[in-house]
Amino acid sequence: MAEVGNHWWIWVLLASAVTYGTKLLGYSVPAHWLRHPRMARVAGALTIALLAALTAMNTLVSGQQLVLDARLAALAVAIIALALRAPFLLVVVLGAAASALVRFWG
Repeated sequence: MAEVGNHWWIWVLLASAVTYGTKLLGYSVPAHWLRHPRMARVAGALTIALLAALTAMNTLVSGQQLVLDARLAALAVAIIALALRAPFLLVVVLGAAASALVRFWG
């Protein structure tokens, strides 16, 4: 069992080195490339895509299984509230209420 633990440390160190290398590579990008308007659009799109992927994973997955439960109802209600331009606090309250109702009934 001790060997398994040692292998994990190798992967952690490798991931750390890759992360550090990626950050170091980012510092070598010329500043005028970063000021280009297309770069701002790409960075904004990547941020939104990452947030959407994280939201989907946290809503629809439990462990290694696809799960359709109260979290999906909360997300659906929150999306509708956002589409109707509701204030953020109301979106959160409506999502929580939808989740609580589904859990209460189900």
